[in-house]
Amino acid sequence: MAVQHYDVVVIGTGPAGESAAINAAKHGKRVAVVEKQPLVGGNCTHWGTIPSKALRHQVKQIMQFNTNRMFRDIGEPRWFSFPRVMERSRITIDQQVEMRTKFYARNRIDLFTGVARFKDEHTLLVRDEHEGMEELVAQKVIIATGSRPYRPADINFRHPRIYCSDTILSLSHTPRTLIIFGAGVIGCEYASIFSGLGVKVDLINNRDSLLSFLDDEISDALSYHLRKHGVLIRHNEEYDRVEGDESGVTVHLKSGKRLRADAFLWANGRTGNTDQLGLENIGLEANSRGQLQVDEHYRTAIPHIYAAGDVIGWPSLASAAYDQGLNASSEMVDDDFRYVTEVPTGIYTIPEISSFGRNERELTEARVPYEVAQAFFKDTARAQITGDTVGMLKILFDQDTLEIYGIHCFGDQASEIVHIGQAIMQQKGEANTLKYFVSTTFNYPTMAEAYRVAAQNGLNRVF
Repeated sequence: MAVQHYDVVVIGTGPAGESAAINAAKHGKRVAVVEKQPLVGGNCTHWGTIPSKALRHQVKQIMQFNTNRMFRDIGEPRWFSFPRVMERSRITIDQQVEMRTKFYARNRIDLFTGVARFKDEHTLLVRDEHEGMEELVAQKVIIATGSRPYRPADINFRHPRIYCSDTILSLSHTPRTLIIFGAGVIGCEYASIFSGLGVKVDLINNRDSLLSFLDDEISDALSYHLRKHGVLIRHNEEYDRVEGDESGVTVHLKSGKRLRADAFLWANGRTGNTDQLGLENIGLEANSRGQLQVDEHYRTAIPHIYAAGDVIGWPSLASAAYDQGLNASSEMVDDDFRYVTEVPTGIYTIPEISSFGRNERELTEARVPYEVAQAFFKDTARAQITGDTVGMLKILFDQDTLEIYGIHCFGDQASEIVHIGQAIMQQKGEANTLKYFVSTTFNYPTMAEAYRVAAQNGLNRVF
């Protein structure tokens, strides 16, 4: 068995692992990465962010084609199967894998394919699919193994009509009806995708509202538009049992309801990928959700072993994972360090949602006086041109100083639009002000112009 020595070994090639490895290599460290899958990219590239967002984009294009009056002059609306749409989305996955593989080669990072397991605090054993073994000795280790869908033991995920958010990507047909259990971000995104393909969706939520961490008005807007596209939302429900047969799936709810559909998607919770790491050999212990506890420098209880990304829990976003991995690596090479605490929310439903900062409920509960500035997309020229008139931009700001407390956006390009407000909110002192948006010239027509419209609306409320 070959033994190789490294300054840094990173386990996982998702956003956290990739940024950590490349940053360490650029600081002159000898770096290796270990990936258990045959191709790099982690869950983000192969099962999570990239495939679901590529899939969403294809579905959104289909919806636009089928509702655009100009295209109706050419022909009738078209129907596309889920496998056909997914096949087109895989092109993006292949492009991502090719690009990221080059990153490791360009930075002379050694890539090992296999399952990594701790032998001791400085030694990892990597077993490949052919039972070959490599021994990697590292001064420092970064665990960036990500997460996977939580699967309750009482649901038979081997049944051909029962899926989780990973296996749904291999769906070989288009169901007429679908039950989604779990109305978090993943559940809402897939409800949008399947309803956009004409599938009748039952979305089961075990809470009393959708995505309760959002601004209440945005949450209500999401509920409305999901229902508009044929999604039936059932709040405050828990499942009793899920039964699959040859022709479909029956879900028995604890409220006594019995739901029937062609297929069932479980989208409720995720588990950190720590069970194969051999943590017991080094005295580390994951919590009940498979996640590792870290300090504000991304160090575990063992100082030279770091963790970043979904495996440490909140906020479980690819964007945050990339920054966490980068900064975990920066800490160990004595470079500029930032503990990631403020992250914009990006939710790729149809229409999409994004926010940064505090919402109205949080400000009210904290007894912080604020005012609301808002712009509706239907009133902007760019939205009228594109036809994407659904949505709004909301800015929450101090009534006296005009300091911006929060940005909330619902509609086309929301995840892009939010960054303009985020940039101003991150300015120090008096530079964070609503007045920026009325004293700055925006391109016209653009979606960004909504900031000027909203700011004028807000200033009219206080002056």
